Amino acid sequence: MLSILGFAMICTFLFLIMSKRISPFIGLTIVPIIFGLIGGFGPELGTLIMEGIQNVAPTAILLLFAILYFGVMVDTGLFDPLTSKIIQLAKGDPLKIIVGTAVLAGIIGFDGDGSTTMMIVVTAFLPLYKKMGISPIILASITIMQIGITTLVPWGGPAGRVASVLNLNPTELYLQMLPGMLASLLYVIAVAYFIGLKERTRYKKINTESLSLPEASIIDAAIESATIENISPKNTNIKRPKLIWINFLLSIVIMIAIVLEWLPAYVLFIIGTALGLLINYPVLNDQRDRVAAHAPNAIAVVTMVFAAGIFSGIFKGTPISDSMAQSIVSIIPTDLGPYMALITAVVSAPAIFLIGPDGFYFGILPVLAETASTYGIDTLSIGTAALYGTPFGIMGPLVASVYLLIHITGISLGDLHKYAAKWSLGIFLIYIIVGVILGTISF
Repeated sequence: MLSILGFAMICTFLFLIMSKRISPFIGLTIVPIIFGLIGGFGPELGTLIMEGIQNVAPTAILLLFAILYFGVMVDTGLFDPLTSKIIQLAKGDPLKIIVGTAVLAGIIGFDGDGSTTMMIVVTAFLPLYKKMGISPIILASITIMQIGITTLVPWGGPAGRVASVLNLNPTELYLQMLPGMLASLLYVIAVAYFIGLKERTRYKKINTESLSLPEASIIDAAIESATIENISPKNTNIKRPKLIWINFLLSIVIMIAIVLEWLPAYVLFIIGTALGLLINYPVLNDQRDRVAAHAPNAIAVVTMVFAAGIFSGIFKGTPISDSMAQSIVSIIPTDLGPYMALITAVVSAPAIFLIGPDGFYFGILPVLAETASTYGIDTLSIGTAALYGTPFGIMGPLVASVYLLIHITGISLGDLHKYAAKWSLGIFLIYIIVGVILGTISF
């Protein structure tokens, strides 16, 4: 009976989210409470909800202050010189332009905010792509592939969701993912190089005979000038070019401290945000303005994490999750049980693509984790495996940021899928191969 109730709860949640009848925040909060009452757990709900919220509080704090910190760093212009330098090095060469796109997206993407990365990279490179006759589909594809990799940092959305659902430390997930992330970043640069070679050949065919060398040089200079002008700050009042090295050093120290676990990641970002505001915006009103500018993004993420705490608190605190896991175990062939981590990894890519990250992480992953635990597979392995499908799933029609990307590049979602899917599957396979080799996926 309880397993039926649990599956009904998951299906109701997925239906309401996918049909866009309610927001994920409302679904994660209201749906489990209703089904908890139906199951007769009313007197326990208050305690279960508080336990769930307490479990996700460190993750929520981490995401809140990481978003504020990187928002402030973008405001100061920390990434502007890097962007300008990469464009200067491109010199009108399609190969360098496309590889430069991969490098810039890979670096900027470590802020964990895909939308910010899209805006910075596309704003910088789109004029260059258009003037060189390079398809913006390539720009969109390279950018979203790098975002799919770098969004797995501890302060990124996917890691935060998985950590909140499975009561894991986001930094632990990140360290598990790091080897695969590094290999995948190199893979995307290699893909960019391959595509760039083809575009360089095409460009030379079109332009070699029609332009003399002096004319080509003039056009290259004009393209570079126009592009750098396009990325130059429009609001210079908040830029802090004289403090760039201090901001860079502060960011590097935070990254090193996270990897070496000197302090909890959320503590480091609280300190980093305070120092970043104090150093760059010593006037109180300026500090308020910067926090207010990034508060909407931070609040949207944090409310989702706390709602996930309510969902997981009720789901795991009642016998519902155990009953569902036992039901699944009863139909899974015994020989496949020990491979639940690998099964989770394989399922993650199409599931995230088709039902969205919220539906997979909040609706399906808890059931997979409970099922895996009956076979002695630890939660960290399942959480890591669940993230493997992100680089492919992030292109799905239920991911909001993908619509920002296709809007600012002027392409269609179908064109993005046709071009980028095959390359993104390569990232997915790299994660699985690296995970199996290093034993991250245990079986």
